[in-house]
Amino acid sequence: MSFIPQIRDADVDLVSGQMAAMPDTTSVADFVPGPGIQRLELKFDVEKLQDALEECLRREAFMGGMQDQGFAALPLTQRPGQTEWTPNDLSGRYWLRGDERYVEEPREDLVPEVDFSQFNPKFKGTYFEHVHAELAKRFPIGRTRILSKGLYNCNSWHRDPEPRLHIPVISNPGSLFIVNHHVTHLPADGSVYFTDTRGYHTALNGGETRRVHIVAALAYEQVTE
Repeated sequence: MSFIPQIRDADVDLVSGQMAAMPDTTSVADFVPGPGIQRLELKFDVEKLQDALEECLRREAFMGGMQDQGFAALPLTQRPGQTEWTPNDLSGRYWLRGDERYVEEPREDLVPEVDFSQFNPKFKGTYFEHVHAELAKRFPIGRTRILSKGLYNCNSWHRDPEPRLHIPVISNPGSLFIVNHHVTHLPADGSVYFTDTRGYHTALNGGETRRVHIVAALAYEQVTE
């Protein structure tokens, strides 16, 4: 198509320059490290992770009632002796700018991650117990949850009191994680990813299948405001 603009200015030059090359459409299916998202050397067996997920779901259903439509959680760690979980236990404190005022506000109560020191006995003997033990040898581990996200679904744009480790169990190319201005796919290949969720972030599932991650909070000193 031959088009001759009536006006030639910086905007025309910018758009013309962008049209000179096609965007990269291949690397988006891979992990690309960046500020706030890094892949660790530690790695687990993804087939054993997926088998453990099925075993855990035979023992206990996802909490939250939104397994297919949105956010749902399965707690892998607990306070010693804990038998019941509140919605705040499953979610916890976060901050967001929720409307056109652009004012940051807290939501829910702060959950002391160090309190969640015991592996959930309901899932004893599964591969997830091994995963938790290996993480706890290396880092102070707090709440560790299996988080399920339905297809075509997105979390709020928010920040948390602490960073997290993510281990994708089930994923798809449309499943993305964003920290501040960096976005990437996290493949379900057994890798462990550090995500600095003290920055603004969201997880989205733009694919046609569910997305399931193990998410372990790192129980270092928490941000309180």
